[in-house]
Amino acid sequence: MVLHSGCVHRRLTIRSDPPGAHVTLDGEELGVTPVSTDFTYYGTHEITLTKAGYETLTVMQRVPTPWYQIPPLDLIADNFWPFPITNRHEFRYRLTPRQPASTDALLERARELRSEAQLGIP
Repeated sequence: MVLHSGCVHRRLTIRSDPPGAHVTLDGEELGVTPVSTDFTYYGTHEITLTKAGYETLTVMQRVPTPWYQIPPLDLIADNFWPFPITNRHEFRYRLTPRQPASTDALLERARELRSEAQLGIP
């Protein structure tokens, strides 16, 4: 008789409005939204979305731990549960259109940078 032990399959899906944003998860490039990936650890992950014409969005996203993954129950779910468990998380983010900078703001920033360069401020 062969016994199959259960396992937990963790899947994370990231969507954006509008779709097609480049996604980086904890510094690793994933692709464009909508995008899904497997993950190992629960907790807080850094998600960055970039898209031309939109503000870059970086969030510290908490991925909650389900009750069956809290020790010592995780030992049972990962090794002895007779059926596979799929744990899916989906996060949606709305991107903000980039507003063009005003001429005055650009000139002021240029003056600040010139002053810093002359003073040798790193």
